[in-house]
Amino acid sequence: MMQRMGMQVKQVDDVTRVIIESASKRIVIDAPEVAIVTVQGQTVYQVGGGTAREEGPAGASTQEDAKLVASQAGVSVDEAAKALQQSGGDLAQAIIVLKQKKTS
Repeated sequence: MMQRMGMQVKQVDDVTRVIIESASKRIVIDAPEVAIVTVQGQTVYQVGGGTAREEGPAGASTQEDAKLVASQAGVSVDEAAKALQQSGGDLAQAIIVLKQKKTS
């Protein structure tokens, strides 16, 4: 019936996290259900379920976090920023991964 109305829904599998960033905050949704809904040529991304948390300003905390991780792991801020991105913003995990790379 939805196809007759010009609506298509496609479930996106294996989504682990959705991050919505604005100038003033960051919303992180872990383990969400995501669907892509297309109606009359318009695409809508529907995010439901999961566990949501709000964080402070995205840019400021990210730069400060990268500096902290860099100093703790003994690497450059760029390397720390990449590790933070890969760890989903988990400072401790980023430090551990970077220290393990240095000892390998």
